Formats: sequence, C-alpha cells, structure tokens
Amino acid sequence: MKRQSFAQTVGFLGFGAILLSSQMAGANDFGKFIEKNLKKNSWELYGIEKPIKNSAPATLSGYRMPGQPANKQVKLAKGLHVEYVTREAARHADQFAFWPNDRNPKWLVFCNEIFPGSPLNTGDHPSVQAIRIRDGKVKTILRGLDGCDGIRRTPWGTILATEETSDGYAWEIIKPIRVNNHRVSNRTAGTIVNRKGNPSKRVVRRDALPTMSWEGIHITSEGVVYAGDELRPGTGTDDADGGALYKFIPNNFHTGGRIKNLNDSPLTAGSVYAAQVSCRDSGQQYGQGCEVGNGAWVSVNAASARFDADANGATGYYRPEDMDPDPKFEGPGVKVCWANTQNRSAQLFGEIQCIVDLKPMEASDDRTIVINRLVEGDRDFNAFDNVAFQPHTGNLYVIEDNPNGDIFACLPDGKDRNIKSDGCVKILSVKDSSAEPTGFKFDASGETAYLAIQHSDDTNMPLVDTNGDGTPDFPSDDILKITGFAVPHE
Repeated sequence: MKRQSFAQTVGFLGFGAILLSSQMAGANDFGKFIEKNLKKNSWELYGIEKPIKNSAPATLSGYRMPGQPANKQVKLAKGLHVEYVTREAARHADQFAFWPNDRNPKWLVFCNEIFPGSPLNTGDHPSVQAIRIRDGKVKTILRGLDGCDGIRRTPWGTILATEETSDGYAWEIIKPIRVNNHRVSNRTAGTIVNRKGNPSKRVVRRDALPTMSWEGIHITSEGVVYAGDELRPGTGTDDADGGALYKFIPNNFHTGGRIKNLNDSPLTAGSVYAAQVSCRDSGQQYGQGCEVGNGAWVSVNAASARFDADANGATGYYRPEDMDPDPKFEGPGVKVCWANTQNRSAQLFGEIQCIVDLKPMEASDDRTIVINRLVEGDRDFNAFDNVAFQPHTGNLYVIEDNPNGDIFACLPDGKDRNIKSDGCVKILSVKDSSAEPTGFKFDASGETAYLAIQHSDDTNMPLVDTNGDGTPDFPSDDILKITGFAVPHE
C-alpha cells in the first residue's frame, strides 16, 4: 500500500473540487469537511478501512463474563480483528514490553498497577508478569512493587519496571523469563528475595534513577533514560508545579550487546537532570507560561528529584504519562513524545507534547532541547494516557484514560506550515464501562498490536492462579491481540 500525506490526498481533489464537494455535502464548516475527508481517506492515510464514528455505549456492572468472545470487549474500526492472548493476567495489567524483541516477540512482560491502599496490595501481590503470546500462559516474575506502571526492555537485554507512586523506584530484571515469583521483601531497603527467601541475583533496585511517580520511559541504545513524573500541578499546595521531565545519563555508556550480569548495566550509576524550558530567545530563564520552546537541563539529585526539580526551576507538566520515540525522526538527537493527561472535568482535555534533545548524551545549561505540542484534545478525545508510534508510518496512536476509553490514530505533522498532527480518527472503543484501555503497543511489523483491558468489574469472573500452585488467588484482566493494520511496504 502506498501511503501519502493528508495534504497529498486532498491535493488530488483540486481546490475547486474541494469547495464543490464541501457545498454539495452541505458542509459550511471547512474544519468539518477536513474531518470528513480524514475518515473518507482513512485507508490511504492510516491503513484503516473505516474508523468508528461513536464510542461504545455505557454498560451495566458485571459486563465481563466467562465465555465472551474477544469482540465483546472492544468496538473496532472496519477491517481490524481481535482475539484474546489471555483472560488470566493479574488485575490492573498496564504497560508491557515485548520479549525478547519487537520483531518476533514470544512474551509480553506486563506491569500490574496495584497501588498502596488497595485491598489487592498485600505486599505479596503480582507486580510483573510474563504472558506467552502463542498460548496465553501467564507466569509471575516479581511481587511487591507499589503501582508498577512504566516498563521497558533495555537495549542490553533486561527489563526496567517502575512504580507510579510519589516515592516510586525503578527495578531492573535480568533474564526475566527465568525469574519465578521473586519478591520485594523490604521495599524501603530495596531487598528482593527469590522463592527460597535468599537474596535475588536477578532483580535489583536502581537508586541512580530518580525517585518519582514513573510512567513514560524511553531508553536510548547508550543507556540514556528519559522519563516523566506523573504529578498533577497543585498537589499539596495550590501553586505547586506539575511533573517534570527527567534525563538520566549513565557514567558508563552501553556499547552494544546483552549483558550477563546486572553489575554491567549502565543504570548502576549516573547523573539526573530535569528539563527547564525557557521563554527567551537568548539566555536561560524560567517561570509560569514557559511550557514550550527551547530550553536546557538542570541538575537534580536522584533521591530528591521531585523536590530539586521544583527548587531549581524545572518546568512542570500536567501528569506526564506514557512516552514513545518518533521512529521517523532523522535527527540530530532524539525526539520523544509523551501524553499530558490533564483534567477533562476542568475542560482541560489533554495534549501530546514532543521533546527534541539535540545532545542526548550531554546535559548543560546550553539550550539543546526544544518542546512543542503535537496534539490537543477535545470533548470527544481527551485524558490522554498511553501513546504508541506505529512502525513504518509515523502515525501516533493515543489511548484515553477513560471508562469506555477510546484509541485514536493521529497523522504525523506534514509539510504544511503548522507543527501539529494533520488529524486524528477513532479506531477503537472499550465496551466495558468499568474498564479502560492501556498498554497499547505495536510489534515491529506495525500490523499487529496488543492491548490490556484494565480493571474490569470481575463480579462474574473466577479468580486466577498467580502463585503457580494450582490455587486461584487473584482477579484478572483481559489481554487482546489486534490485527489488520496496514502499513506501506518498504
């Protein structure tokens, strides 16, 4: 399939034909005409036969039932198909990483987002699980994290799992599929034990990384880590800043290949910085109103990252959540986009912002970063949580943090004058009103994606066995495989 930009697609019509078509359709609003043509040309633009028009309707409690086919869980764009990977993931399955790679994944390694204060948070609750794609087998890797959310496979062949709490830590796991029910026995001390109660040799807490509310993560091949602190502005005091963006630069850069020992990870030691956007065209300054534009990095201490970022003038955002690198960006540097969830009840509908870091392996007071907005939400498209770029196309898929949440596909910014996405269409809606979509991610083909349907009402569902001892002990979530996405042949 030959993919073209929206400007190219509309260009085929000719401007006179555009006006005539608009008038014949009774569309006096040019913006509505553009939206209509995004949907009409969805195959050329998105590789989707036909988007969905309306979100799934509200359901009553107890919607999720045994024996339901997978298409009862989501409403899909025409041409897409869905099946279960498993219905036995531990409840609150959130983000995941492919293992051993994105090209031919065998497992999905999930975080289970179980927060302190939840009845499910017993200290021995499942926090990281691996789900085998071919048969849905689920195994528990690690127990006892608080709010496990952001998770990535590192370029050196480990898993980095992080916590979305105010004192959230990062934990690195080597040979994860061989790790069976290891447990955080003392979270404050960072003590992890294996099933026999002996110190774990395959899981370690990474104290060189910032302590914060983790969610979005990007790790470069050298071991530089970008992440956001999922903090709402006004937390604690009305004038408190929101969450900052951080960069970890390792003392020893990764140079290639898988490591054999956790001590060889570049995450063992390094320096942490927070992004400070400037509103001046020369020099560096900061303050309210400076959320986009050029900027620099300010130094913070890993253990007190949130406090230091505020004290040192780092820029705050409104709950920065998931992030993903732009695969079509050609440099210099790296480009990473993330979701600011914001607050739809306050008519603040969410946004996608992108940072270009010209010198990823450095951090100084030179203005080497640029941040701008790519997508802004509205009444039907809001509370952005997860993001995933589709390989080969550069289209960005945006996942809502809503009951009956939707997924939208957004075009890249084309060659027009503005720096915004050229338009978005709705491609999926969760049918269960007690659940939300999360963890959406494409494999390397761009034709297959996986999705978690998180925290459904499990009134009618049996418990599942997370201990591997044959005893059902935990409520569950559904993990879906979605196929039928088209990409251009390269």
